[in-house]
Amino acid sequence: MKTNFINRLLTTILLISIVYISLINNLALLLMMTTIGFLVLVELNNLLIKIFYKKKKIIFFLIILSLSYITIFFTELYFFIIANEKINKLLFIYFLAICIVTDLGGYIFGKTFKGKKLTKISPNKTYSGVCGSYIFTFIIFLYFNLNHNFTLIYLLMAVLISSISQGGDLFISFLKRKAKVKDTGHLLPGHGGILDRIDGIIFAVPIGLNLSLLIL
Repeated sequence: MKTNFINRLLTTILLISIVYISLINNLALLLMMTTIGFLVLVELNNLLIKIFYKKKKIIFFLIILSLSYITIFFTELYFFIIANEKINKLLFIYFLAICIVTDLGGYIFGKTFKGKKLTKISPNKTYSGVCGSYIFTFIIFLYFNLNHNFTLIYLLMAVLISSISQGGDLFISFLKRKAKVKDTGHLLPGHGGILDRIDGIIFAVPIGLNLSLLIL
């Protein structure tokens, strides 16, 4: 557990560093999004090939659907960030931080307290892990509340984003289970592939972005 946790922590720090560099340079941001989007599609394609073996039409349709989703998501995210750099970057960091601590809190609490399994889809997911995800999410809200005057509506958004992030994680776990693989790739030590790391992010952050545009 200790070695895996250290690997996950170091990988998270590396990813945060890459995101930081991207947020201070629009070209770096564009390159990061393009690279991540491409790698996600490659890993997803590998999963779909294993799940829908020889069903090329289904694979093609799902890849086109995934490509459309990823393109819309990253395009929206890019223009959201550069439209109003100070405020929107802060909101993006908030949404991203929620997804990261949701994963981290779930991992720490799940490994520490164990307990009843959440679902057969992902045997490592436990109810204690879910509690850990929400506890860490609340801590992130408190930090932003104290330092940036985030109101209670941001807490409601945080709970929703954390829930969607966990749902996204379970969905990708379901695909991996169907494909009979442990990870979507091996690029990130302690995490597996890029899709393993951002499985919750690609579902949760778009919701956060659109909610912020609608109600904030």
